[in-house]
Amino acid sequence: MWIPPLLVIPLIIYNLVAFDVVGDRANGWASPVFSLDMASGAIWTLSVGDLLVVLALALLLFEIARAARNASSTLVGRSGSAVVLLIYLAEFVLVPAAATSLFFTCMLMSLVDTVARFLAPKNPRAPKISTQ
Repeated sequence: MWIPPLLVIPLIIYNLVAFDVVGDRANGWASPVFSLDMASGAIWTLSVGDLLVVLALALLLFEIARAARNASSTLVGRSGSAVVLLIYLAEFVLVPAAATSLFFTCMLMSLVDTVARFLAPKNPRAPKISTQ
């Protein structure tokens, strides 16, 4: 069963917020999710944009694990990751709402996923055949 690249999820979420389908357009990605008083006296605030980066990093971890286990490093899996990367790239270059550092960071994570899939061994569990 083919599972689509998980990094398409941050792309969809970004577009939903950036094009005002969900969320608060006035504050956008800077809207605070929560704040925490630190022992140093500083206040740490997690924004919606920070939360998207955390989600994308978690999904990247799963994607790299899938590629390493060879669960989806088939031609279809590799092509899916490449298509998601191309969508990120096209949107970054052509859509004004996507010309942000947040979108660029998610696009770089998609690049890492695509490269990891192409560099993953084709079948690490296959028996090694000696030529001697």
